[in-house]
Amino acid sequence: MIDQEAFEFPRLPVQLYNTESRHKEIFRPHADNHVKMYTCGPTVYNYAHIGNFRTYVFEDILRRTLKFFGHQVTQVMNLTDVDDKTIRGAIESDQTIADFTQPYKNAFFADIQSLGIERAENYPAATDFIPHMIDFIQKLLAKGIAYKSKDKSIYYSIDKCPKYGRLSHLKLDELQVGAGEARVASDEYDKENASDFVLWKGYDPSRDGKIYWESPFGPGRPGWHLECSTMAMHLLGETLDLHVGAVDNIFPHHENEIAQSEAHTGKTFARFWVHSEHLIVNHKKMSKSLGNFYTLRDLLDKGYSGIEVRYMLMHTHYRTQLNFTFDGLEGAKTSLHRLRDFVQRMQELADPKEASTKRCHLSLKQAIEQFSQGMADDLNISVALAALFDLMHAINVLHEKKKLNGGDASEVLYVLQKLNRVLGIFTFEDETAIPPYLQEMLEQREEARKSRDWTLADQLRHEITASGYVIEDTDQGPRLKKA
Repeated sequence: MIDQEAFEFPRLPVQLYNTESRHKEIFRPHADNHVKMYTCGPTVYNYAHIGNFRTYVFEDILRRTLKFFGHQVTQVMNLTDVDDKTIRGAIESDQTIADFTQPYKNAFFADIQSLGIERAENYPAATDFIPHMIDFIQKLLAKGIAYKSKDKSIYYSIDKCPKYGRLSHLKLDELQVGAGEARVASDEYDKENASDFVLWKGYDPSRDGKIYWESPFGPGRPGWHLECSTMAMHLLGETLDLHVGAVDNIFPHHENEIAQSEAHTGKTFARFWVHSEHLIVNHKKMSKSLGNFYTLRDLLDKGYSGIEVRYMLMHTHYRTQLNFTFDGLEGAKTSLHRLRDFVQRMQELADPKEASTKRCHLSLKQAIEQFSQGMADDLNISVALAALFDLMHAINVLHEKKKLNGGDASEVLYVLQKLNRVLGIFTFEDETAIPPYLQEMLEQREEARKSRDWTLADQLRHEITASGYVIEDTDQGPRLKKA
């Protein structure tokens, strides 16, 4: 039996960099241990690209870390299925917006499964909350904070929000500030433009085709910024513990969310704001015109696994710009394979019924402490991964000297399983589930080699390789492992 008390995992306070204060602060949820977290999800007009997934993997690591340190997490991630892009795509493909966006919703869920991203508790689609958005707008109109323009759209008047700019730290007197005709009807706009933003976009048949919703202020559709505020507060309450996204969401999207939400409730919208940095490709902004634009599916088609891509996306601190290269992805693949080989080695040796020699206790306890301290310090993944690799090296040395037994290996696996709750890069049950027919081929190959039938041995090796496995010689004899 594994002595779990010997490997106690500390429940450390988690420090996070709060974008609003620009400082690392100890994060504590408002109520008990329950974290109400809103994360910006995909706009489902196309397949998500690896820059999107850099953010989604970071959000997954954050979620897992909070749970690792004893918090309960309720996460909401929106699906933006109505905005400028989805409407344009639906019209160009002559489909309803539901028919146009559904394949991309399905693709998103398939992609996050490939990447080992835990499911959020809620994935609200914007089109399911339009009545709530209309109510939201009516309350802002009643307060005199929103107004109707000549184009029959409803706008938020930012001059009614004295604290506008507090998240992005933009000085409004240095920007074009909303007044009169200084309005922005599009969902996304430049950082140099701090104009009144659209809450309800009035219907224009030449632009919107047959896509619109009826409302007391005329046909149209909600603005992107309003969608997130409405869904977040409806599902999580008027004040969130944690609002998370990429740095390009800070302005205008998150700034506008704060303005409209706090005008609506008179309460703080989010207590903590956490943002991940951009992913670039070969030190350049990812762009289709530069030929350096990649979806997850592009990388899977090149033979990489989702977990290899996950490891590449997570191994750099979330507040550091990540430079994607294929050399870097190959390096991540190599590192991950080393770790997986280590896990497999321990699985083959493990015997939980055997008493441990306790020779690896010090290394395991050091790994637990260093890993925990790293992740508690603003998700310092470099420190956490270094602790994992140091542990692997120390245990491998003992293994090579034949100083480990089955009980020791079981303890190592116990600790690795705990660390994997954060990392999500190991598959302990399935990793060694070799298909029986391949195991039989391996045994037949060994018989062929003993009888010096090299032709049959080579043929069996080729068949094994074609099935995605390689043969590795060990002290216990040949074994199969995934290529």
